[in-house]
Amino acid sequence: MAAEAAMGKGTSAMDPLKGLLLTYFMPESCYDTFFLDFNFLDVPCLKVVLSKGLGLGIILGSVMVKLPQILKLMGAKSAEGLSFNSVLLELLAITGTMAYSIANDFPFSAWGEALFLMLQTVAIGFLIQHYGGRTSRGLLFTAVYFGLVAAVLSPATPMSVVTSMQAFNMPAVIIGKLIQAVANFRNGHTGQLSAISETGDNLMALTYIISSACNGIIALQVLYYWNSAGEQQQQKKKKKRE
Repeated sequence: MAAEAAMGKGTSAMDPLKGLLLTYFMPESCYDTFFLDFNFLDVPCLKVVLSKGLGLGIILGSVMVKLPQILKLMGAKSAEGLSFNSVLLELLAITGTMAYSIANDFPFSAWGEALFLMLQTVAIGFLIQHYGGRTSRGLLFTAVYFGLVAAVLSPATPMSVVTSMQAFNMPAVIIGKLIQAVANFRNGHTGQLSAISETGDNLMALTYIISSACNGIIALQVLYYWNSAGEQQQQKKKKKRE
């Protein structure tokens, strides 16, 4: 009878999805709490599920973060207004976050967005060079960058180097965004610029906060200079006619 009771308690209607749930949403102890003990109000487990769910949501959202920017560049066949130096500094920050997370064995839901942001930012960097008439330089930039990423992620790289990269994220994010902001101010428009944590690590949390604040500056400039680029182009055409 005891064996039958144990067998009965060890099965659940959610067992077909158990592998998926344990991989992405909860530890096995929480799976047992929810689907074997039917305790859906367990606070610690709810926090775990909420944290992992938000992390996965952020990752899915990050796939589309820079896609409008990429499509805008390709549609206009121009990278006017975008600073390549700002892209480089942003890549430094993203790479530091990804390497730091992998080195510390953080779950993929905590740093997966960095992977997708990195791929999209590399594409933007290449397009800036390509539409600037420097396609070969863009290809070289892409190859060198991925080579450096492989080197940073290799076991041969000391942990102190990875930690230093993550610590430099904050000034890199600030400087990179300010370079773009200064470029916007000097140009009088934003050109082809598009408008559109569960680790418990304070360094990563602070990096995200600062990045969001700096992105706010760029977003305000996009709104302020919304039609300026078109007006300046019209003025240039009028001067040429004259």
